[in-house]
Amino acid sequence: MLATKKTPLVAASTRSLSGTRPLVLIVMGVSGCGKSTLADAIAQRLGWNRLEGDELHPANNIAKMSKGIPLTDEDREPWLKDIAARIRSWLDKGECGVITCSSLKKSYRELLSHHMPAVCFIYLKGTKEQIYPRLSSRTGHFMPTTMLDSQFATLEEPEQDENMMELDVMASVPELTDAVVKQINDLPAA
Repeated sequence: MLATKKTPLVAASTRSLSGTRPLVLIVMGVSGCGKSTLADAIAQRLGWNRLEGDELHPANNIAKMSKGIPLTDEDREPWLKDIAARIRSWLDKGECGVITCSSLKKSYRELLSHHMPAVCFIYLKGTKEQIYPRLSSRTGHFMPTTMLDSQFATLEEPEQDENMMELDVMASVPELTDAVVKQINDLPAA
């Protein structure tokens, strides 16, 4: 399903997306990796719908994370189901979109893409050392820097069978956007 390339992980992906358009991209990764910035750039470039997954968190999830308490799978389930419903709505209308969602575990990614082959993940991969400075300089977000360790502990690296594009967080936003848009443009129309 996915082609593996022998290119270094920079702006170019080590994997190719599969499927057809219309599609929904889920920009994933730990907090502070640049999901929102990249999602904004992709949505603007393509003229697609845009949804910030964090805005769908129930108040009790935000309260827990604000206090540095990691969410459980039970905390995340209604949030993930809400995001999946938004995805389904877009696809049912033939619309494309970009959503941010950490999607840290394979089971979360499966819930988000269940029976929806037009859902593709864009994984912003980086190390704690690369991401911590970004997270610590961010203002106005409920996620404290102390939660980064728990995010990495929860993260299940995507597997080869997932419809995924893996990108390096250290590449520039224009480079990342170009890499994603090229992959999208290479997909056949539905």
